Amino acid sequence: MSGSTNSRSHVRDHTCHEDDSKIHVGHLPRIMAGLRNLAMGIHRQDGHTNIAAALRQTPRDWRRPLAALGLAG
Repeated sequence: MSGSTNSRSHVRDHTCHEDDSKIHVGHLPRIMAGLRNLAMGIHRQDGHTNIAAALRQTPRDWRRPLAALGLAG
């Protein structure tokens, strides 16, 4: 995945509102950060540079991220 840890954290904070998350128990915050990183990585692999726009597009075409991973046709 391209970018530094700080840029991923910045995108998670500003795009996914991670700092406002109500998930604070046990390992869940780290798991959610990993899932958000996975989502960002899939969109970057698919050629997106604007992650916020890609995340807004995903509900309209939920198969596209799966196709980027080779999981859907």
